Amino acid sequence: MLYVGAVELDVLFGDVHSLKQKRSLLRPVIGELRRRFEVAVAEAGHADLHRRSLIGVAAVAADARHVRDVLQACERLVSGRPELELLAARHRLLGPEDD
Repeated sequence: MLYVGAVELDVLFGDVHSLKQKRSLLRPVIGELRRRFEVAVAEAGHADLHRRSLIGVAAVAADARHVRDVLQACERLVSGRPELELLAARHRLLGPEDD
């Protein structure tokens, strides 16, 4: 069996005044998520706004609980970052019963 999970993390940056400054704060967050959790990560929205970002994270595993645990850990990591505020997190999980 295969389970695919995703979480959209809507974040707000503090004192950021340019897209270049936003990217310099966003790049380390994305890199840490990839390294620590071996997930696929990308800026998936709000790319043209300098204080907002939508970070998309995806994970695949044979166990639904593992996918949920990994995505929740990713959410906790992002929510704990002092340079940003997590506004919302939307989780999705697809499994063999979802055709």
